[in-house]
Amino acid sequence: MGFFDKLKQSLGKTRESFGEKINNVFKVFVKVDEEFFEELEEALIMADLSVNTVSYIIEELRDVVKRNRITDAEDVKEQLKNIIADILTKNDCSMKLNTKPSVVLVIGVNGVGKTTSIGKIASYYKSQGKRVLLAAADTFRAAAIDQLDVWAKRCGCDIIKNQENSDPAAVVFDACRAAVSRGADIIICDTAGRLHNKANLMAELSKINRVIERELPDADKEILIVLDASTGQNALNQAKLFGETADITGIVLTKLDGTAKGGVVVSIAKEQNLPVKFVGVGEGIADIQEFSAGDFAKALFSNVE
Repeated sequence: MGFFDKLKQSLGKTRESFGEKINNVFKVFVKVDEEFFEELEEALIMADLSVNTVSYIIEELRDVVKRNRITDAEDVKEQLKNIIADILTKNDCSMKLNTKPSVVLVIGVNGVGKTTSIGKIASYYKSQGKRVLLAAADTFRAAAIDQLDVWAKRCGCDIIKNQENSDPAAVVFDACRAAVSRGADIIICDTAGRLHNKANLMAELSKINRVIERELPDADKEILIVLDASTGQNALNQAKLFGETADITGIVLTKLDGTAKGGVVVSIAKEQNLPVKFVGVGEGIADIQEFSAGDFAKALFSNVE
């Protein structure tokens, strides 16, 4: 099964929910009038897009309909697809890891699948022939180091770790030195598994960044936040909060295969101006891929008749 087919399959619940709500509007309304727009707006909100994003989509749709004098509901449907696809494709979803080594910092609240995602991303790059080094810098969460160690063994990657409650920046320092001496292509750092104290989080991330800039001043760096698709609008709120403390470059979206709330991707892309970099499409170690906005938009609308 190719990635698009896996993506389409994993979006099953989201597609059904999204498609049903949109289809119901277009089945009822043949005429494009104010009542049509109001019903479509409500349907999009019920499909787990945020109010702000839906307001933007409806206004864009109104403008297109008015400008092109569209009166047929089927033509409106195509324009709706285009507007959502444009939101998703606006941001560059590609990972920028061209230096040797490059650094990936991974943040996110506990329970979203952060450590599992790191293991899958490590395996993804390992399968491309890259030498990946893991850094266990989430030192304050019980068992986080052990969990990452398990993934390192499973992926066949080296890992740099220290004792629980040790300084995360010290772990990253050791990882930077080890990456250079061992010829690693990518360092993936597990860090910041909490958000109960933004001041402490900001201080920790700032210290880690200073270490990286000092040790690897020319390295490409990605800062990824892991979000659980099944939490819907809560995932959007997490992206906003973490964005206040870290210069996030992209999102890893997990648990897409078990939720009807995958439409939150559209809201995150629009409101946070953040691209999805990776998406999980299953439970297996290989069930993660770099995100294709075009494929996602196509899969999302595949149940819209």
